[in-house]
Amino acid sequence: MSAAGRPRYGDLVHDRAARTPGAPALQDREGTYDWAGAAAGVDDAARRLLAIGVRPGDHVALWLGNSADWVLIAFAVFRIGGVLVPLNTRFRARDMAYVLAQSDSSFLIAESRSGPIDYMALIREVVRLPRAAEPVADPGFPALRHVVLTDAALPGTIAWDDIDPANADRTAIEARAAAVDPDAPAFIMYTSGTTGTPKGVVHSHGLVRNVEERAFRMRMTSSDIILDYLPLFHAFAFSEAMLMSAVTGARHIVTRSFEPGHCLDLIERHRVTVIHGFEAHMKGLAEAQEARPRDLSSLRTGIFAAGMLSATPVVRRGARALAPIVNLSGFGMTETWIGVALCSLDDDETRRCESSGHPALGYEVRIVDPERGTPCEPGRPGELQVRGRSMMLGYYRKPEETAASFVGGGWFRTGDTAVWLDDGYIRFLGRHRDMLKVGGENVDPMETEGLLLEDERVHQVAVVGCPDQELGEVPVAYVQPEPGCRLEAGDVIGICRGVIASFKIPRHVVFVDGFPMTESGKIRKEELRSDARRLEGTVP
Repeated sequence: MSAAGRPRYGDLVHDRAARTPGAPALQDREGTYDWAGAAAGVDDAARRLLAIGVRPGDHVALWLGNSADWVLIAFAVFRIGGVLVPLNTRFRARDMAYVLAQSDSSFLIAESRSGPIDYMALIREVVRLPRAAEPVADPGFPALRHVVLTDAALPGTIAWDDIDPANADRTAIEARAAAVDPDAPAFIMYTSGTTGTPKGVVHSHGLVRNVEERAFRMRMTSSDIILDYLPLFHAFAFSEAMLMSAVTGARHIVTRSFEPGHCLDLIERHRVTVIHGFEAHMKGLAEAQEARPRDLSSLRTGIFAAGMLSATPVVRRGARALAPIVNLSGFGMTETWIGVALCSLDDDETRRCESSGHPALGYEVRIVDPERGTPCEPGRPGELQVRGRSMMLGYYRKPEETAASFVGGGWFRTGDTAVWLDDGYIRFLGRHRDMLKVGGENVDPMETEGLLLEDERVHQVAVVGCPDQELGEVPVAYVQPEPGCRLEAGDVIGICRGVIASFKIPRHVVFVDGFPMTESGKIRKEELRSDARRLEGTVP
């Protein structure tokens, strides 16, 4: 806690350790920490960072898979006044190089290898490393001073285990921690990049209150156990697992990846109470539980966005399979942070599966006509705009993009389409750019997706637009059948015919074995739109 009484991320683990030192805090496949051990782990990492020369305000890029090390190093960066730059583990050389340079990162902390991916080869592909453990001197990365590897000792890098924490004064950590400004940038989190170049979203330490208020609303306590299979570099896990654990004292179990059967086994074994995810996670867990039931009676709640028409049937099925979980729907994004809107634990199933929740404390929400800028009445879709105390400071080194994302009065333009419901709840309908215009008619592709997902032969589906000279654009359905199911284009169209309006029915059906996905489990529709353009002029 700062002298002014305002919380900072780097103090959270130590504050919790002072209250409940022996309570379980953090667990991964390598072992378990209590809160005293976690605080010691943060300080050990902080001394190593000081020993290699991390200064206040330095940007530290973290390119690790989910692990306790990720959590401890992140809190250590915060504790000594650095700025954390989480890197997407699905990045390859080009993406990593862009973010590393654009973020002005002074240090890159990475694994040499993760499974089949040789991260060190990717680093060498873009960074001119020195021959020995001396500073990097690459004009392509003028801010970069050192590459640190947590699992190897290789030429041109610093091995994490070879850094002697005794080379840093223990008292220096406390001095650095006390000097951290709660209003200063704390991390730069790059958007998932489903379209275009990722933008670095800058946030200060001011999100602690956001997490505390949601914890109160979700009745989170130190008795809760959070299973975290979402990637820590993403806002969802960063907020609802890592920060939530430190704020409430809940135990945080980290898995390396999302494997539904393994996650269900962990829920049963450790009596997990809280899980979160997107529809892909809910679908995977439901299918695995239906195939081999486990005892999930400990499950209490979790956030699974259900407002989208495509998500509603998935979440309904998942809630039944994962009973007694009380699933909550909500809305958030990296720029606005998590929980702009959220359901309540006592909401009925309709609200929890067919809405995106009620606007939360600290936020103002409006839905406006994107062309006129006038407010939309209930039932009329428009652009969702948000303002409040948890908003980003801006996009890093992108002043024009930052300015363009706001309109008068400090309203942030989310680029999402939503609608007010009659009870004051909102429903997120999808990205504005995902909406189709077929012969002058507005088409929400998620309505068609939701209908198709109700068919037991359809495993996953995404509907995008294909340019058409007569109608402007027409729907194209990309369909992944359930394993072992025979499905033809006529079957897909037959599911829709007579149920939805003719202009909403796909004019093309493309069968796929899988979808291009973001690490957080979202389909990269921009890639599908690019593929669909090849179908232009071939409408039957």
